[in-house]
Amino acid sequence: MIRALWYLILVTIAVGAAVYLADRPGAVVLDWLGYRIESSFTALLVAVTIIAASTALLYRVWIFLRRAPSRVTGAWRHKRRQQGYQALTRGMVAVSAGEADEARRQVKRAEVLLDEPPLTMLLAAQAAQLDGDEKAAEKFFQAMASRDETEFLGVRGLLNQAVKSDDTASALELARRAYRLRPKSDWVGTNLFDLQARNRQWLDARVTNDEMVRRKLVPGPAGRRNKSVLAYQLSRDAAALGDVSTALRELKAAVDLDAELIPAVTALAKALVRDGSQRKAASVIEKSWRLFPHPDLVESYWAAAEAEDALARVKASERLAEVNTEHEESRLAIARAALDAQLWGQAREHLEFLLGGGNTASEARVCRMMARLEEAEHNDLAKAHDWLTRASVAQSDPTWVCGACGNAVADWTALCGNCESFDSYVWRAPAHVADLPGRAEVPALAPVSD
Repeated sequence: MIRALWYLILVTIAVGAAVYLADRPGAVVLDWLGYRIESSFTALLVAVTIIAASTALLYRVWIFLRRAPSRVTGAWRHKRRQQGYQALTRGMVAVSAGEADEARRQVKRAEVLLDEPPLTMLLAAQAAQLDGDEKAAEKFFQAMASRDETEFLGVRGLLNQAVKSDDTASALELARRAYRLRPKSDWVGTNLFDLQARNRQWLDARVTNDEMVRRKLVPGPAGRRNKSVLAYQLSRDAAALGDVSTALRELKAAVDLDAELIPAVTALAKALVRDGSQRKAASVIEKSWRLFPHPDLVESYWAAAEAEDALARVKASERLAEVNTEHEESRLAIARAALDAQLWGQAREHLEFLLGGGNTASEARVCRMMARLEEAEHNDLAKAHDWLTRASVAQSDPTWVCGACGNAVADWTALCGNCESFDSYVWRAPAHVADLPGRAEVPALAPVSD
């Protein structure tokens, strides 16, 4: 509707202008080189309009003819570029599918169609790796690392190769280079931290951890745990060098950061006991027991409480148990001390409570303690044997198990001895082989009372 209205307005204006010029024809006389031309103004205006339109049309034709070769070339290049990107896409799909031959074919096609090495070098390197040609892949990655726009991709590829070949020194240097290029990358920071930890560069790892926490690449609690473990390792190194003050300072920092780091807690408690600070040592252990009751803390607490005989150890265990009365380790600590003190009734009370509660996490330990109790109190070797049999088929005792590879060890270490993962050990029962179908079950023994 609006367009029709505008059309009518324009036609009206044109008709009005034509009528106006027809009513006022005027006269135009042109003398030039002996020629005389006489005409009306309207005729002159029409002639000028025709000449202007013809000139504009000729100019457009000339521009079209002039630009035609470049347009044809551009269209040809655009088609090749589209085909090249299509080859890149197909090559990436082939790499993901593990089709080495198809990946190589698409790489060659992309290299012919695209004059952009940064786009094709990464695919070529991945195709070479897929084909098992690590040397060829390394050349591509090195070429990428020498170009500003692809330096990070090249460094990342070389870093992955170094890690795969266990070239720790090269991997660490490449990780530092990648960190300089992309300090805000979670992947880069994590790899640099892991490599520094595996090389036992605890101070460097602490700096990296602090930077990652500051950039919010690592959650605060995880960062505190990492810092605690690193402080503990720095304490061990200082102690090995005879620097007692630094070792004690780092130990305190480790426990302040994470009171659940059991090795640090026990080490600090022993150091405080040696310095005559038994109360501080006991306080440190009680704080840790409240959060994470662990059997390794019991003997350290006995030392802090100066419990030199069996009865004193029972009393010390009872005080420690009051910090976390509901936990099974509290009852186990009292039962252990009671057995040493030959307090058979007290020991039996706590052990039967644990067995009757349906808790299987410490069943093997409890059964062995029951066997010891039956033999020591009643000299009943048959019942002791039955308890030992039950212990042999019960769930394994908790120990330090690597969460990455499942390696089980008796003593916690910052690095897994099998896969070298950092701070991967957790306190739990190790995995065991499930019973075979149809295997006869060992009957559970009821607790024996007096």
